[in-house]
Amino acid sequence: MSRVSEIRTEISRPASGRAGRSSTHVAPLWLRVGFWVCVLIAVAAVIRRVFALLYPPHSVPPQLAGLDKVFASHATLTLAHILPALLFVLTTPFLIFRKSKENGWPDYTLLSLGAVVGVTAYAMSAYSVGGWIERLAVLVFDTLFLYALFRAYLHMRSGELLLKRRWLLRAIAILLGIAVTRPVMGIFFATSPLTHLQPSQFFGIAFWIGFSTSTTIGEFWLRRTRL
Repeated sequence: MSRVSEIRTEISRPASGRAGRSSTHVAPLWLRVGFWVCVLIAVAAVIRRVFALLYPPHSVPPQLAGLDKVFASHATLTLAHILPALLFVLTTPFLIFRKSKENGWPDYTLLSLGAVVGVTAYAMSAYSVGGWIERLAVLVFDTLFLYALFRAYLHMRSGELLLKRRWLLRAIAILLGIAVTRPVMGIFFATSPLTHLQPSQFFGIAFWIGFSTSTTIGEFWLRRTRL
């Protein structure tokens, strides 16, 4: 009887190990909520910018009016950047919540759209509201974004599907940094009567905070998770 018990114990160990590993696939609730909040913020920001370009508002605070004029000065480039970014963000749930790791349309779509977003982001940096502080943040994180996409593409070509997925998730985490910057900017705007800071002074700081936060959280989760 003791021998039978030992055999049963040995058989049950791998099963429990598999169960433990599979549970790490599920992101914690706070991360899933944060992801959807970032998606909603990114979508809302793009829709607001498109309407501001097509139908310029007349009754907005002076600071927002100044920003609208900046983006209107290069409206075509702005649309070439934010519309693919919108489609990229809307595609991300189909990759993140897909059970299969095989190559599919979300992978190809994210790689294609991501390349457009990354290249146009370099061009957009020439019109940085926050000057060189913002421009440097764009150059750093946009380069990391394109590098992650390139690594995902190489792993896709070589059939290393798990590594391809991890690098795509890195790219998504970096891109969602633009959504994290929005509440940071909101705090700066709300406190500007006290601080007297102008967008040209705090935009760069907001970019560094937003992209650093999303990139760090994404990397932290990837390093602690077995996909």
